[in-house]
Amino acid sequence: MKTVESPPHEAIATPPVQAPPPAGDRRRRRLADQARAYGFLLGGLVCFALFSWYPAIRAVVIAFQKYTPGSEPEWAGTANFTRVWHDPEFSAAWRNTLTFTLLALLIGFAIPFVMALVLNELRHARAFFRVVVYLPVMIPPVVSALLWKWFYDPGAGLANEVLRFLHLPTSNWSNGADTALVSLVIVATWANMGGTVLIYLAALQSIPGELYEAAELDGANLLQRVRHVTVPQTRFVILMLMLLQIIATMQVFTEPFVITGGGPENATVTVLYLIYKYAFLYNDFGGACALSVMLLVLLGAFSAVYLRLTRSAEGDPA
Repeated sequence: MKTVESPPHEAIATPPVQAPPPAGDRRRRRLADQARAYGFLLGGLVCFALFSWYPAIRAVVIAFQKYTPGSEPEWAGTANFTRVWHDPEFSAAWRNTLTFTLLALLIGFAIPFVMALVLNELRHARAFFRVVVYLPVMIPPVVSALLWKWFYDPGAGLANEVLRFLHLPTSNWSNGADTALVSLVIVATWANMGGTVLIYLAALQSIPGELYEAAELDGANLLQRVRHVTVPQTRFVILMLMLLQIIATMQVFTEPFVITGGGPENATVTVLYLIYKYAFLYNDFGGACALSVMLLVLLGAFSAVYLRLTRSAEGDPA
């Protein structure tokens, strides 16, 4: 029998090992990558410089000047701060702003967290309810305020119509000096809680399920699981959102401007609304900038102290 000889195996050619590029080429390539990165950042830096940093610095300068549009500014020293300080509306604006912030924390800080807990437990139609909760954020703020202004109308408003249908006493809502500020807090909470709920929901879904299973095996009920598992695991998010909410509510403007116009009896005049009045009603840009600088210093000092305290509580040596 004739055997067929297999052809000899061909030698597999191995590619030559490339030598690493010289150190000079690596350095130039790294510099080129960094130059491209800084080039992409340049557009954002220019926008921030023109529309954020420059106006802020300019406002600080105008705060020490006597300035009206179309005229040459004159150096006024601290006269703007003194005039604003002795304004009868100054104390009312700060009192209303601080009260609004406190009420917003009491009413509007816990509700988004509770709603996020409820949404996190849903098994059906979760996406639908997320859209429903976030829907108020997608409505323009002025449109939302106008809707609530009609809702609060003491005559034909929907709120009092519902109370009459239930045979309950009606309210003046935003037209009453005692109820106007609380009414605005409800509007601000409804309009802004959608984003907060989604952030809380993302934080809740990042908690490992094993922690809840271990808590259930230990006999923990729902409130105990929330207290000992949910809150500690989302503590950083809660603290940061609390800081952001305080900063945002201290700058409330849309609701008092559209719904109440600062009334009744200056019951809803806030610091930002008073800044608007100084600039566009009194034509006193120096006073408006002086009040803005006061608000900036207060919020900056509060943020620094708050971050320092939270870091100390977490054992961060920084």
